[in-house]
Amino acid sequence: MAPNITPVFVLMPALNIGTFNTANSNRDGTGTIQSMVTGATNGTRVKKITIRALTTTTAGMIRFFANDGSGWRLWMEVPVTAVTVSATVAGWGYQLLLQGENALVLPAGYSLGVATQNGTAFSYVVESGTY
Repeated sequence: MAPNITPVFVLMPALNIGTFNTANSNRDGTGTIQSMVTGATNGTRVKKITIRALTTTTAGMIRFFANDGSGWRLWMEVPVTAVTVSATVAGWGYQLLLQGENALVLPAGYSLGVATQNGTAFSYVVESGTY
């Protein structure tokens, strides 16, 4: 089979936003996992994920999971530090840049999800594009 040497570009930009706050200390894909984005018919390219705490945080973890239709699997973890928000102290935040060859491409029907170690409220924004 000949290799595909023709570049493929996303057709439609997509922005998925939401919140999650249910404590889930499991790393095995069980418990409450918030679905963030699902691969479109021809796939979805995820280029940036922004997570922002909505309240004061305690030390813990944000976990990202991938689902191929057979269940959630741990993809990566991001540590959350303790931050007491105030008028002069911004809440905890994190940006995951998935640019170029590091982009996450979700095939049709695959999903990316997120969970928090502690019951802290977070918001997320996923910047992506569908093929």
